[in-house]
Amino acid sequence: MDRLQPPRENYANPKTCFFYVFFKAAALAFYILSALFFDSFVIIFVVTVLLAALDFWVVKNVSGRILVGLRWWNEINEQGESVWKFECLDQESLARVNKKDSWLFWWTLYLTAVAWIFLGIFSLIRFQADYLLVVGVCLSLSIANIVGFTKCRKDAKKQIQQFASQTIASRFSSTLQSAFSVV
Repeated sequence: MDRLQPPRENYANPKTCFFYVFFKAAALAFYILSALFFDSFVIIFVVTVLLAALDFWVVKNVSGRILVGLRWWNEINEQGESVWKFECLDQESLARVNKKDSWLFWWTLYLTAVAWIFLGIFSLIRFQADYLLVVGVCLSLSIANIVGFTKCRKDAKKQIQQFASQTIASRFSSTLQSAFSVV
């Protein structure tokens, strides 16, 4: 091994990474392979959507928080409007997020949606509207997580920028105050 190369970073949360990928792969694999084993569309629909829903919940509430330090949810306010809520780790903790975990999270999040899109196109080509319904539900859940986590990441960056500018402004004003108090 070359001594000049830095040691490779391992996954900080291998179990979380495994289950993060497992639920996505399980939904996709079941959908793709189910035609070989089942003739019932209802079984294929129910199991595939159940696996996709489990994936959605695990990503939204567990994996996102552990792997990238982000969490989102949506509430309806008193006026009946949809309000997005975001939660992220503090600045120090976000800086310590494992790069490999983060890379796996974001790439798998986007590639899963791409896979569902390809399966949807394949269903269109084969004129299988019922299977297009399954793909539509799974793609909707996948896109909901993409939109939620992308908005959450942008909000976290905005919070970090605001914190940095407030810190600089407060340091500057305290320096000015101390300089004028000496005079």
